[in-house]
Amino acid sequence: MVTEILASGGGGDSSGSHRPRGVIARGLGRSYGDAAQRAGGVVIDTGCFDSIGPIEPATGLVAVGGGASLDELIRRALPLGWFPPVSPGTRYVTVGGAIAADVHGKNHHRDGSFCSHLTGLTLVTPTGTRSVSPETDAELFWATAGGMGLTGVVIAATIRMTRVETSWLSVDTGRFDDLDDVMAVMEASDDRYRYSVAWVDCSPRRGGLGRSVLTRGDHAPPSALGSSQRKAARAPLSEPRLRVPLPAPRGLVNRWTVRGFNELWFRRSPRRECGALQPLGSFFYPLDGLGDWNLLYGRGGLLQYQFVVPAGRADVVRRAVAMTAEGGVPSSLAVLKRFGPADPGPLSFPLEGWTLALDFAVGPPELASLLDRLDELVAAAGGRVYLAKDARLRPELLAVMYPRIPDLANVRRRVDPDDVLRSDLSQRLGLDGEGLDG
Repeated sequence: MVTEILASGGGGDSSGSHRPRGVIARGLGRSYGDAAQRAGGVVIDTGCFDSIGPIEPATGLVAVGGGASLDELIRRALPLGWFPPVSPGTRYVTVGGAIAADVHGKNHHRDGSFCSHLTGLTLVTPTGTRSVSPETDAELFWATAGGMGLTGVVIAATIRMTRVETSWLSVDTGRFDDLDDVMAVMEASDDRYRYSVAWVDCSPRRGGLGRSVLTRGDHAPPSALGSSQRKAARAPLSEPRLRVPLPAPRGLVNRWTVRGFNELWFRRSPRRECGALQPLGSFFYPLDGLGDWNLLYGRGGLLQYQFVVPAGRADVVRRAVAMTAEGGVPSSLAVLKRFGPADPGPLSFPLEGWTLALDFAVGPPELASLLDRLDELVAAAGGRVYLAKDARLRPELLAVMYPRIPDLANVRRRVDPDDVLRSDLSQRLGLDGEGLDG
């Protein structure tokens, strides 16, 4: 069916031209932006490609359908002692979506992005179905890694899983009164831990800027567990016990509620704590513990802005936090991580350096101006924004942030000469065939 849909191109353009309306794949809809939307075209639901094969005991290799969720993969794999090599902040994403965004996790500084752990994938393109690997067709494989679905529909992939002995993490936590302090500690000692992430307070306050809570950990061995924990050493992930029933009233997320939450979160975090045991679910997926948490932002919703800058530009992170604190728009959640070396994909987001993700409630009139200024700051420093979370980047900045777009264009002309694979994101940013040629 996917082959036939791509062959048809989604039908003719509504303007009467012969240009196809466009086709794009969609997984579980967890992207914050418009990468998996196609107004007037066809959106393919990949849910039917949800198979999960057996895990090879010696290597951890598993063949997984592109529509299978990380949640289901973890449920199958964890009792056998395996875990996905890279996981984003929610487990409710598909494997195909993880590939299209080349997702990163708390372990990028050690293990890189998701696609670095694939041995191959099956890709349906408008010119046929292809089995692709870094060895057989590196150009197409890496264009697909982070390619926002613009090279084809991923219907299967082979993943090299990570061996784990328990479903617990051994976690070290520390509080810092200033952003410079936490960044110095991360730079000096992150490599001792597989996972590292810092929560940053972007509220305006007297004294230090960007007080933070740094959380770092590793998979716990059975010897680290107490007797009660050993009984559930590989306990499955639980479903959310609480759900937000309705969209919150307009304005619930404001500078006062955000400041109050940040104060509470900072104070309740330990000044120093080493080796605390934490369930896998709460360490990796804290927001998944509250069903429909996005409704807390009301009917207007939220916008997440994430950028990365090179390793030598820590000053940009500090400036971005200062701009957010001074901009009159409260960031309800800010997360800081370090990235290791980049994948070769021309649209893959991570590059070696610092990444900061900022959550904002949609609505404040100052938000658009703040984000435009952050774009300029990031682009001037040689950084980029994460397209999987973008819905408003100015097209003229795309080539500055992603200078290898011509490499993607060459691959697309080879596998999609009629420009069938198109999304609202690709049209907005000029990634369609006409924009690339222009």
